[in-house]
Amino acid sequence: MVLLFRFNSYQGSVWFTQANAVSGQVLDWQSRLVAYTQLGEVNRQLTETNLELQGEVDILRHRLAEYEHDSTLTERTLAAQLAGIRRIPARVIDNSIRDRDNYITIDRGSDDGIHNEMGVVCGTGVVGIVYQTGRHYSIVLPVLNSRSSISCRLKNTEYFGYMKWDGGNPLRAFINDIPHHAKIQKGEWVETSGFSSVFPPGIFVGKVKRVLNSDDGLSYTLEIGLSTDFARLRNVAVIDWQSPQSVHMAQPDDTIKSRPSAP
Repeated sequence: MVLLFRFNSYQGSVWFTQANAVSGQVLDWQSRLVAYTQLGEVNRQLTETNLELQGEVDILRHRLAEYEHDSTLTERTLAAQLAGIRRIPARVIDNSIRDRDNYITIDRGSDDGIHNEMGVVCGTGVVGIVYQTGRHYSIVLPVLNSRSSISCRLKNTEYFGYMKWDGGNPLRAFINDIPHHAKIQKGEWVETSGFSSVFPPGIFVGKVKRVLNSDDGLSYTLEIGLSTDFARLRNVAVIDWQSPQSVHMAQPDDTIKSRPSAP
């Protein structure tokens, strides 16, 4: 058979044609078998790819909704209160809410015009005060810190006090020393008083949730439902309330009572 197929062109061509056909069929069967045995891995890879694509679609949909959504009443009010005041947008890159003394790190620093004792706000109201600044990053002392003390007032009244956080629920804080003769109702708005070189008057802080008697019984303590959800905080603005561009009447009241060391 070797001599026949090797030294006779016609018989050789017939042999190689048939052999190639058989070999091709065998290779095709082998390929199909290998592909079948790998279907599980292929399906796993497709599932992972689909999940990644779905995640990217969700992110794009969320960003599109942020760009297209209508401003809420709080956002519009805040924009009106900050009209004419220089604002430096920043992104939150680190945040904590579970400690008694929490901190926020933002991606703007002295090279961007930020310095200590500047106020920080977001779309829903007050966030905190800058207390330590580097060239490209700054640390913010938020409302959710035992050292924070911000002068606030009941909207449309002259009653004011200092808002402090007790280290508990990150959605509430307290204002002490409100006189008993003040007529206060649940749901009243609380805003910055303006007696400050940090915050202008009228920036939303929250709403009165409960009116309590103080420990000595001589005044009211107000439980405030904070307008800012610090667990979802992503973008903020540092306000330059002391800038010559900002028209204000400032008296230093909002302070960091005791400056802690850098975290």
